[in-house]
Amino acid sequence: MQNIIKCLIIGGGPAGYTAAIYAARANMNPVLYEGVQPGGQLTQTTEVENFPGYPQGVEGFQMMEDIKNQAIRFEADIRSGVVTKADFSIRPFAVEIDGKDTVFAETVIIATGASAKYLGLADEKKYNGKGVSACATCDGFFYRKKRVAVVGGGDTACEEAVYLAGLAEKVYLIVRKPFLRASKIMQERVFDTKNIEVLFEHQTLGLFGEKKVEGANIVFRKGGADEKEAKIAIDGFFLAIGHHPNSEVFKPLIETDETGYILTKQHSQHTNIEGVFAAGDVADPHYRQAVTAAASGCRAAIDAEKFLKNIECKN
Repeated sequence: MQNIIKCLIIGGGPAGYTAAIYAARANMNPVLYEGVQPGGQLTQTTEVENFPGYPQGVEGFQMMEDIKNQAIRFEADIRSGVVTKADFSIRPFAVEIDGKDTVFAETVIIATGASAKYLGLADEKKYNGKGVSACATCDGFFYRKKRVAVVGGGDTACEEAVYLAGLAEKVYLIVRKPFLRASKIMQERVFDTKNIEVLFEHQTLGLFGEKKVEGANIVFRKGGADEKEAKIAIDGFFLAIGHHPNSEVFKPLIETDETGYILTKQHSQHTNIEGVFAAGDVADPHYRQAVTAAASGCRAAIDAEKFLKNIECKN
């Protein structure tokens, strides 16, 4: 007889781990598969200053280890593995792990997060690992006293530019628009950092270099009457232009918006399929904060618990 999991959690970020804490405390015996990036995006962040309970700030990796260990303390079953296929048309739900093993669950919480976007330039693939990166905190060390560029105008781009400025000799912030979309405090940090140069109304045409990135071809006001191309000498090229939800496996099965963010019912984490819930960045195109992800993980676990209780009552 197959072993049926009461609550299967897919994804090991703040939403997934928090869901595991609540589900475990509710005696739901949750099983969590961490996916390709255990700990989620926060493991790539140096210091987190805005998560409650850490008045002095905390390293992103350490914070995720703390939340994970809290889930383990309540006997959540946390496993390595990536979901490669799912079938929500049958009950219990069938979920394939790593293309080989299938597990069955009464409820599923999808907390797979979101991934960094790229510009789509051929050179991004050509120089991947040779100067192109989507994580300044992962790779910034390799660019000490060198020149780098960061693409983007939001909080993430500004945060990465400031971080890199503490390592690199020079940081170019390439911004497509004539303004920064970042919060006021992040804008101030950028403008107050002397070795950051903001290139407003610029776009990247390509990268160049023999064996690694040596520079970028950029254009000012592309398509405008005063369009002007230029070259900048850089050793590193960092992408910080947003994210796309990691919902590809589930999109044929579940309702999403046009971008792929999983839709949840108002005031809950319920999806259009009873017994399937979504939490964190995979269902949040607006806030994308660790604290909101954790909160939605809590909500998803509570929703799953109530769903199971309702089934028990009916039976």
